[in-house]
Amino acid sequence: MHTLKTIANLEAGKNQCIVTYGTSLTDGAAWVEDMNAKLQERYPGLATVINSAKAAMWSQWAIDNLSEKVFAHKPDLIFIEFAINDAYLPYETTIDQCKSRLESMIDQIVESNPACEIVLMTMNPPVGVSLESRPVFNDYYDVYRLVAKERSLPLIDHYEQWNAILQHNPEQFHQWVPDSIHPIPEGSLAVTARGVRELLFNLIA
Repeated sequence: MHTLKTIANLEAGKNQCIVTYGTSLTDGAAWVEDMNAKLQERYPGLATVINSAKAAMWSQWAIDNLSEKVFAHKPDLIFIEFAINDAYLPYETTIDQCKSRLESMIDQIVESNPACEIVLMTMNPPVGVSLESRPVFNDYYDVYRLVAKERSLPLIDHYEQWNAILQHNPEQFHQWVPDSIHPIPEGSLAVTARGVRELLFNLIA
């Protein structure tokens, strides 16, 4: 398991900035609020969490807005997830475009600040009508898995936990994701926030 320099720096009393960058699964999501709360509990006044995600956006928007949404904050750590909307058919984003844009984002972040840590994430599976407009979403998640492996970056594969719930307890899944794609706060805290806590603190708490 990765031990993040950002956490080591917080332990050492250094101020750190954390940016979350993604889709509606991050914009306004309970897991970001939970991460901020846990960091404030452990490192009062040292961690700044900025949610730069925007609902309905995808990798082209992410590239276009890096300066304003990411570089302006000089992050020490960034979480990235745009795969679920790259998979959205009306956006006509190919697998190759998803990968090249993700790699471009990473390259630009590293160029801006070589010390910035980058965490990639897959998110929950869409179902129902949201799956119909994202029929091969997991191929786009595979891009994030591949790039994380190629670049030796931390990956939180939230899909695995969410899919296990969908397969073994579909009633619970649909209760937590009632609109077919967006987890309610209870689900976000139970699954997504848990995965983030596990990476940050090497534990589930």
